[in-house]
Amino acid sequence: MDVKIEPSWKAVLQDEFDKPYFAEVVSYVKSEIAAGQTVYPSGGLIFNAFNQTPFDKVKVVILGQDPYHGYRQAHGLCFSVPLGVSAPPSLVNIFKEIKDDLGIDPPSHGCLEAWTQQGVFLLNAILTVRANTPTSHSGIGWQTFTDAVIRKISDEKRGVVFLLWGNFARAKSALIDASKHHVLEAAHPSPLARGAFNGCRHFSKANNILQQQGLEPIDWRL
Repeated sequence: MDVKIEPSWKAVLQDEFDKPYFAEVVSYVKSEIAAGQTVYPSGGLIFNAFNQTPFDKVKVVILGQDPYHGYRQAHGLCFSVPLGVSAPPSLVNIFKEIKDDLGIDPPSHGCLEAWTQQGVFLLNAILTVRANTPTSHSGIGWQTFTDAVIRKISDEKRGVVFLLWGNFARAKSALIDASKHHVLEAAHPSPLARGAFNGCRHFSKANNILQQQGLEPIDWRL
């Protein structure tokens, strides 16, 4: 089936797009919309993380669970919101950690596209959600697809820094070859974690790992 996605990702993932389960995922999402449900993000943004950060450019992976389910919040990049939308609580805590870690003041917006342009792949494990119903698309097959994405990065690249926050993301470490990649784990930045994310220093640690490999560090300013 034809999926509009950045060419390097399309080449790497073509086998997945051709599998029956993927057609079933697409069919389910289309049936939700046909039944009058609002699905986030909008169709053109479902693969935004892939289109913003080509496979060849991936240096850091941040893994989220599923898209924001509120009006205008989701745009296909985990933890990010479009310009003009207030930063959700988890993102506010991410910005606080960057301030504590690197001294960078929190930005006036919550759009993380500047990170994606530098090789930060902002992947949600589930790529769609029904409006106002968190994890509503968790069982339709997206995780089969995104698990394959993580495996492809692990198998075909080297030296990628994976930032896994919270138990859901940390469980994905089983898909990553830690002998050739770098896996940093922490609590989720959600306020429900009661500050356990604070002090993880993942942003400076990721940059140190990249620099040790002779790669440009990420400019975490927005």
